[in-house]
Amino acid sequence: MSDLRAELTEILDEAEWEWLIPHVQRDAVVLVAPELNLVDVGVAIASDRIPSVEQWINEQLITKPTTVQIGEWNGNRDKRFHTLIVQPYVLVQEMVNPKMSI
Repeated sequence: MSDLRAELTEILDEAEWEWLIPHVQRDAVVLVAPELNLVDVGVAIASDRIPSVEQWINEQLITKPTTVQIGEWNGNRDKRFHTLIVQPYVLVQEMVNPKMSI
């Protein structure tokens, strides 16, 4: 299990919205709430930890992006995300834009 965690931690990356569009079009993007650790979610999905994944889905902590979110992201092509590929999914978390901080 620790090998899987290490492997996923190593492939954790950032991506611009533009790069994610093809994955959204094939319905492969899963949006992970900021309160969850992206690697923890990746490990749970890759390890078929169904109870954990079901709980996160039920609590709407992992979801498919809504059309409203996609529209907002299309309007902000510089939007960036933390990303983790766990085939066949691309797990993403929105990054806070420091320019928009008050």
